[in-house]
Amino acid sequence: MPDTERIKLGVSACLLGQAVRHDGGHKRDDLVASLLAKHFEMIPLCPEVAIGLGVPRPPIRLVQTAAGIRVRGVQDPMLDVTHALNLEAQRVARQMPDLSGYILKSKSPSCGMARVKLHTPTRRAVRIGVGAYAAGLLACSPLWPMEEETGLQDPSRREHFIERVFAYARWQVLVRGRVSGAALMEFHSRHKYQLLAHNQAAYRRIGRLVAGAGSRPPAGLLAQYASELMTALSRPASTGNHVNVLQHFHGYLKDVLGPSDKAGLIAAIDAYGRQDAPLQRPLTLLRQHFRCHPQLWAAHQTYLIPDLREQQLRELPTPQ
Repeated sequence: MPDTERIKLGVSACLLGQAVRHDGGHKRDDLVASLLAKHFEMIPLCPEVAIGLGVPRPPIRLVQTAAGIRVRGVQDPMLDVTHALNLEAQRVARQMPDLSGYILKSKSPSCGMARVKLHTPTRRAVRIGVGAYAAGLLACSPLWPMEEETGLQDPSRREHFIERVFAYARWQVLVRGRVSGAALMEFHSRHKYQLLAHNQAAYRRIGRLVAGAGSRPPAGLLAQYASELMTALSRPASTGNHVNVLQHFHGYLKDVLGPSDKAGLIAAIDAYGRQDAPLQRPLTLLRQHFRCHPQLWAAHQTYLIPDLREQQLRELPTPQ
């Protein structure tokens, strides 16, 4: 994607400091509103305001009923906004296809992705629910990378989210026009080792899919590719898979490296595999070696050399 193009993310408006909460307040999150907002175009969205509940407003909650899980008023059980929140999710998915991901407010009966407090007929609340709006987004836009602001506080989850956002944004750029078989193959070739790190079975399956794409892949095949790609990337990459990929890259260098460099790279990969060193150590060595011994295909690999903005974001420190 062009260097000047800012990736668009949908964000629960309260996380950006907008006073849209039921009590007239906000839940500004420094990581989202200060750090990530510098790098992404944040699109603030509040489904409860969008469906006309107003600010301030009576609070709502998830309730287990005979008809299933509903979103009802705490003070007025006759207020039921389940359907309205689902319709709002459908509207956003339909009208904002250029979003490349979404950051949602945790624990919210509308936006929470998991462990939302669910009130049962016995009045015993359990954290097992999913917000109605979030559920609608997950159903209507399953390719979007989504994460709660609390999940982004975990460096590994934040890095995984950012990785998926950039991968999906690259896919969106690819499919803006007519996609040739050659363009699809080039895109896939760039992402091969990234896929291998996340899901070896999907890596093989997607490879077969691309091989049969032909000169002008039909829309159905492109949709299947996108689904397979984002589903594969949704699985966190394991240490073992990373080691496998690192060893693949080492294999392309073993005949050009001197004994000392070769031993140092192997040692760095082994140390990472034992979890005695971070992944960045062998990756940094590989990048250095490929600069000294250039191979064009390696320079295009998103696993080894991602977008500079992506690499910077994945290494952001968590605000204290």
